[in-house]
Amino acid sequence: IMGYKTLCFGLTCILFAFYIYTPMPENIEEPWKIRITDAAIKTTSLMAMILEKIGLKSFETLYATLIKMDYTQPVSDENVTVMDTTFSDIPVRLYLPKRKRESQRPAVIYIHGGAFVLGSYKHTPMDLLNRWTANKVDAVVVGVDPRLAPQYPFPAPYEDVVSVVKFFLQDKILAKYGVDPNRVCISGDSSGGTLAAGVTQLIQNDPELKNKLKAQALIYPGLQLVDVSVPSHREYEHGPLLPWKVAIKLGCLYFTQDRAIPQAMMKNQHMPHGSMHLFKLVNWSTFLPEEYKKNHVYTEPILGRLNPSYSILLDTRLSPLAVNDSQLQNLPLTYILTCQHDILRDDGLMYVSRLRNVGVKVFHDHMEDGIHGALSFMASPIYLKLGIRIKDKYINWLEENL
Repeated sequence: IMGYKTLCFGLTCILFAFYIYTPMPENIEEPWKIRITDAAIKTTSLMAMILEKIGLKSFETLYATLIKMDYTQPVSDENVTVMDTTFSDIPVRLYLPKRKRESQRPAVIYIHGGAFVLGSYKHTPMDLLNRWTANKVDAVVVGVDPRLAPQYPFPAPYEDVVSVVKFFLQDKILAKYGVDPNRVCISGDSSGGTLAAGVTQLIQNDPELKNKLKAQALIYPGLQLVDVSVPSHREYEHGPLLPWKVAIKLGCLYFTQDRAIPQAMMKNQHMPHGSMHLFKLVNWSTFLPEEYKKNHVYTEPILGRLNPSYSILLDTRLSPLAVNDSQLQNLPLTYILTCQHDILRDDGLMYVSRLRNVGVKVFHDHMEDGIHGALSFMASPIYLKLGIRIKDKYINWLEENL
């Protein structure tokens, strides 16, 4: 055992030393912190792949174990009462401002990122973000912990968020927490942004729901699985922080454990027959602003190479960008934040274009030096100024618009 541990430690050190010299974009702030974080993530990924290959641990388990080391308890402070409870049997963490107030408060429902397989509202950076939001915006904040894949694959996480939103939007629940029914926002980062976008489409287009969402805030969201060869996927294939192969591997676990799918996806050959109508809705050569197209040449995804084919990939709850204009027209005031050096950048940029094209009011922040996942690095051991800037932009927008 001792020899095995020494071997693992030695291998980890060699990998880390190799990855630390990965080239970084020139304009990023705190390059050495990002370099170290990137090297740590890539080393963890390779170790996770090795452990999975030899049958010791599944790929996502190592990540989950590391993140759980940074979980928090619901601790109230002088400004905010914090408590864990359930809405419709789904775990939520509530942040209730202590300030006395004559009128009703706004509210924010927040869904954490983590590729649908990792993370929690308990994770220190998420707890800090929701606490700051409650205090600064004087809003009731609901952090949601949907069930996670692969144990609970799609549509379970999506349905859990739908359940929480519908529960919270009931008149009696809004009244219980002193929330203004006309001032509720749903927010999420990364895969949490995917869930927020999909759930917003459902809520706003449901004629039976009286109370709607006033706003949605999507922070570096992933919004489609139809075409995984858009310019940002090509330019930032190796990261920083979120390499393309890791994103595909984790993202596929959301709906399948079949290893043929990520292999096909890496060649952009995963879409089934009958999905061609979706291509025009996610076509980057149509919806990306010119400065992001550069010299990239558009090629359509290749159909029907997978046997058996996965008709689940036609489900627009997996790809909120791939819905028709008619489903976008009723969407509320929207905030989208994108990061330049991020494989998911173009999903957000295309959604900005598509929403504006149908008359939805969109506020777009683009971080020229941004990288994916920066909100997860707002506390020790890794504190990025970029994470704090993104947090400030998001909270300032809520203050002015909610």
